[in-house]
Amino acid sequence: MKSPEKSAVNDNAGSAKCPNCAAPTVSAYKPFCSKRCADVDLHRWLSGGYAIPAVETDDDADAGLSES
Repeated sequence: MKSPEKSAVNDNAGSAKCPNCAAPTVSAYKPFCSKRCADVDLHRWLSGGYAIPAVETDDDADAGLSES
């Protein structure tokens, strides 16, 4: 059985770019260009690299105490 990397074809002709390295995307790994870039993105998600920082205001902290 062939691996996806060897049979992957670039169907976009340069229209879409990989979000990690800006190379043309490959249909087998869309929206990425390769398994490596897909794995890099997965690692960023799992390690909290894409986390949105939250700032608690005094109103948020007080609301949690008064609900009890």
